[in-house]
Amino acid sequence: MMNTAALALSLLLTTKTPYAPQQASASYEAPPAGYKAVYTQMLARHGSRGLSSFKTDFALYNLWQLAEKEDALTPLGRTLGLDIEQMMQANALLGYGVAGISKPGYGNETMQGIAEHTQLAERLRARMPQLFRDAESGKRKFVVVTSGKDRAVDSGYFFSRSLVQQQPALAPLVDAGVDRFTLYFHKLNAKDDTLVTESSLAYQRWVKSDELQAREDAIHAQPQLHPAAQATLARLFTPAFIEALNAGQRSAANTGTRSYTSADGKFTNTLTGDGKTVIANATDAALALYELYAAAADMRAELSTDFSQYMPPEQAIIYAEAEDAIAFYEKGPGIAENGDVTWRMAAPLLDDFFKETDAIAAGDLSHAAKLRFAHAEIVVPLASAFGLPGMSTQLPRATTYSYQASSWRGAQVAPMAANLQWDVYQNAAGRTLVRLLYNEQEADFKAACKHAKISAASHFYDYKQLKRCYK
Repeated sequence: MMNTAALALSLLLTTKTPYAPQQASASYEAPPAGYKAVYTQMLARHGSRGLSSFKTDFALYNLWQLAEKEDALTPLGRTLGLDIEQMMQANALLGYGVAGISKPGYGNETMQGIAEHTQLAERLRARMPQLFRDAESGKRKFVVVTSGKDRAVDSGYFFSRSLVQQQPALAPLVDAGVDRFTLYFHKLNAKDDTLVTESSLAYQRWVKSDELQAREDAIHAQPQLHPAAQATLARLFTPAFIEALNAGQRSAANTGTRSYTSADGKFTNTLTGDGKTVIANATDAALALYELYAAAADMRAELSTDFSQYMPPEQAIIYAEAEDAIAFYEKGPGIAENGDVTWRMAAPLLDDFFKETDAIAAGDLSHAAKLRFAHAEIVVPLASAFGLPGMSTQLPRATTYSYQASSWRGAQVAPMAANLQWDVYQNAAGRTLVRLLYNEQEADFKAACKHAKISAASHFYDYKQLKRCYK
């Protein structure tokens, strides 16, 4: 289990939390006598990454430059510019020279992210050694599917590479492909996809809706954010500069061009800001700084600077709560009166978990595993679709998300490399059992399915009863 200090840090980082298994495998419940592992399947988020785009960092850097010109920086504030510069350079060159990453730059996995999936694969094989031996002798396939987006594809590559490094005979058994329909369902469109579901379109309408925008504006306007922002910026900028920022007399956007070249001189990345990310007040600036602070936790191998010096924990938790609130409404369980708009689109993926297990239960052992790699936008709705305890409870429209009002936490639902795994076991009579691991911790399916457990305290479920519970 995560120790207290690590848990406290994770709550400050929300969905940018670096991955850690939530339970030691030695403490897992043993399968019942006479049962052996016959199959496993997984959905995993990509590993730790850098910033997704050249936006917030550049806007904040431009604000810092404006303050520097006005001599409006504190001693601590003067160091911030060089650290943002280092952050931009690291992201611009991210993945350069790393085997398995084809296009360096923003959005790539970091060395930490590569390690997360490499080690996740190691633990999977160690958990089910007999399955892997049987798969090799039986020439059973390891189906690897991704969303098609670079960091998801790379995660699948590093995960598969880890399995093959441990057991070279698996190499010809890995069958890799792309499945946007089940692994990028939040952005299906007629241009890129042959099948576009109404549930995906409904979700896309929700993301662009006036209601969600109003909810996000209200979250950022909550009274605790402004004093937190004032306190954060007071350590970096002079009072006069902060006052001018809040009065609309100062602002900054991600406008301009920056160019970065690798140490060997063989790769240059020139970036131009689109001007759409604007810092117009103290809250905007503090949230921008919080974003860099959270991203830095996933870039420990690429950055030598410590962004935590700019982000006191008592203020970081306020920004984290706001970020979790937005994620809760945008892709989490959301508003009860809106029904299942944020997770209905996950139905084909949920169905695929059952379809794969149906094949095993029917005696089709052609697949040893199905390993899926996608994004937080896929993991979070699937947790809601499964009705997992603590991860799927909605709030009424009249209640605004807060840490007091809801137990939903981005750090627990969708940290970097978040994963949901089904281990499937059978006995000689063909009875099929399923165990769910969420971030490698034994977990329960929805409460209505507790009758499917083989015993009240067990994490093993009778598959036939479990399927009836969901279907």
